[in-house]
Amino acid sequence: MPNQNSLSLYEKCWYKHNFKRVTDILILFLLISLLCYRIISLNHYSFTWFVALTCELWFTFSWIFIFTSQWTPAIVKTYPDRLLQRVQDLPAVDLFVTTADVLLEPPIITLNTVLSLLALDYPTNKLSCYVSDDGCSPLTLYSLQQASNFAKLWILFCKKYHVQVRAPFRYFCDEQPQASTYKHSTPEFRQEWLEMKEMYDDLSRKIEEASNKSNPWQLDGEFAVFSNTDRKNHPTIIRVIWGNKERLLDGLPQLIYISREKRPKHPHHFKAGAMNVLTRVSGLMTNAPFMLNVDCDMFVNNPNIVQHAMCILLDSIGEKEVAFAQCPQQFYGALKDDPFGNQMVMLFKYIGAGIAGLQGPFYSGTNCFHRRKVIYGLSPHNIEKGTSHFLYIVIISVFKDTVINQRGDYIYVLYILVLLADLAGNKISEKELKQIFGGSEELVKSVALALEGKSYVADDDINVPKVLDAATQVANCGYEYATGWGQQVGWMYGSITEDVQTGLTMHRKGWRSEMCTPNPIGFTGCAPNCLPNAMTQQKRWATGMVEIFFSRHCPIFATLFGNLSFRMFLAYMWIIDWGLRPIFETFYISLLAYCIITNSTFFPQGLGLWIPVTIFTIHMVYTLSEYLVSGLSIRAWWNNQRMSRIKMVNVVGFLSALFKLLRLSDTVFEITRKDENSSENGVHDLNVGRFTFNESPVFVAGTTILFMQLVAVAIKLLGLQPIKSGDNGCGIGEILCSVYLIICYWPFLRGIFEKGKYGIPLSTIYKSAFLVFLFVYLCRGSVVG
Repeated sequence: MPNQNSLSLYEKCWYKHNFKRVTDILILFLLISLLCYRIISLNHYSFTWFVALTCELWFTFSWIFIFTSQWTPAIVKTYPDRLLQRVQDLPAVDLFVTTADVLLEPPIITLNTVLSLLALDYPTNKLSCYVSDDGCSPLTLYSLQQASNFAKLWILFCKKYHVQVRAPFRYFCDEQPQASTYKHSTPEFRQEWLEMKEMYDDLSRKIEEASNKSNPWQLDGEFAVFSNTDRKNHPTIIRVIWGNKERLLDGLPQLIYISREKRPKHPHHFKAGAMNVLTRVSGLMTNAPFMLNVDCDMFVNNPNIVQHAMCILLDSIGEKEVAFAQCPQQFYGALKDDPFGNQMVMLFKYIGAGIAGLQGPFYSGTNCFHRRKVIYGLSPHNIEKGTSHFLYIVIISVFKDTVINQRGDYIYVLYILVLLADLAGNKISEKELKQIFGGSEELVKSVALALEGKSYVADDDINVPKVLDAATQVANCGYEYATGWGQQVGWMYGSITEDVQTGLTMHRKGWRSEMCTPNPIGFTGCAPNCLPNAMTQQKRWATGMVEIFFSRHCPIFATLFGNLSFRMFLAYMWIIDWGLRPIFETFYISLLAYCIITNSTFFPQGLGLWIPVTIFTIHMVYTLSEYLVSGLSIRAWWNNQRMSRIKMVNVVGFLSALFKLLRLSDTVFEITRKDENSSENGVHDLNVGRFTFNESPVFVAGTTILFMQLVAVAIKLLGLQPIKSGDNGCGIGEILCSVYLIICYWPFLRGIFEKGKYGIPLSTIYKSAFLVFLFVYLCRGSVVG
């Protein structure tokens, strides 16, 4: 029998999809054949030929990014029973919850997330929950205070009856019919269940009443600090709602409210800035070696998720190689057949598992366990060389990043000089340390201890007023100036998708990451339940990816000058393609209408036409089979195919990033609305799943594409095309593709004739009509020319 101490705490198992591999290679072969056809038909060179070749070349690259990313899928199996036998004293974990808008992210949702975290099956004296309120709302603080009273009894109830879903909203929404069949369905349980539900309903009622009042409290006492504040202009506010000073095992985890300082003329760096403030404040107050960050709408679905993550992070190999453990996102209350294509079931099943088999999954911004040392800038190759060596690397990286395209010989000379100085007894000074982590002496001490794997200070020695003063200092908006925060340490700045950029920085240093997928899954959340929210989310992701691609954090640089593996580089290019592909997709779709209007063609002629036909047929049939094998419906498959066409012409994200790069405008972080209602909580709306629209510019592109195809088909049917001799006129291929697009955009066509929120606003219709008129005019002009 093997020694328990010699067994791994987790194992990674690779598996193969042989049929999928064959299909992927076949499609790649056909794409390359199409490119070869374009090249050998050089004698047919024209504007349409050049545009088609450019777009198809990028589509081929995109396909390479996709199929190489899912070539070697893997799953991770954890063994928490071995962890409990081997580790007697589990490490502390700081829990981060971020919220930014009390209207778009209702406090009741944030409250449920916090309650589910406080009720984790983990020693409560090892947990501390920090809630970042970037909206600076007294309602959020009030809700947390009320929730702390309920949490004392809720935690006892969950652990007594081994409740799995520990967000009260999810637990009580459909639990009444199950109470009689619950395995603990005794009179005592039923009585406690009813009492807990009544208390939660009372808590929800209080928060709802407070939300509906314009001025729910007199802003005095502890709420006086919120007087004359604005969400973009307010001082730092930190409140210890519940402090487990005695560190009792059966007590309540610490709960701290933080609203960092914001001023109009100071950049706050969106969520990345909030995460860095949470890191600094928690470093002063608890300094746990591990940190879990979740969005305000991500509830704990597996109360043992921390133990599963610790299996990865505390394993003998994981301690040296793994920077973070990422739990996948899954969503509760999913609409039937996924009408807006945002459940991403197939994406996590194939792409997610494939990337897990490479250098590790991307950091997706939520449900992620981080190693504090890594957030502080530690690299795997210097993890055992102490804080002094680490500081050399950080200082050198500051210079190296500024001259990434230049020769850096002097950097290594600098390193040798500093190393020799250290050997002579001259350690890195506290002044140099403060240049990286800021001017707080208390924070610098906590950073040094964290890098050495030590706790901050003994609990008896904590001076609470002094700690709060220091925490307020590091949460001020000017603290990061002339430091390494957001550049070399902490969450990275420069992109509104700070999660992908931060994870890329860790992978560039040589760290790996692992996917934590216990059964049941660790977290569940709410996905956007209407088209405007889905399109806004897509726009934000696209903008962030373009920002990363044109920055010094680009995966190309991470591979050439860092330790990012080549296949991981291709995987990152797949996700960055979300921001770049809309340009090529829009040009390709516009080319269809151009060829119909001008009576020309860009598809291959003769037998060559079968190449794109075969690609389209194989791809559609194979993706359909994947959905059916996964237990999803044909309708769900079609909804996702349709939404992929609609989302992929959302060029607003690319343009937003382009305008920022040209310094014509600043990036705007648009928060996705969170709604607690779902199809499972008794809401049966016949209009659920219908497309709704608003005046957002994200709908201009889709409406324009629809008008463009309708006009092109009308011109063909009415015989208004210019007459051309020979076989170079518009063929059946262009017409069929145009009709296919009209079918994909059928909800937009309905929206033109609908009213209210189900109708496309007139302003959007006018903008699209003008763009199509201009497009047709230019097409006609090219024929005359």
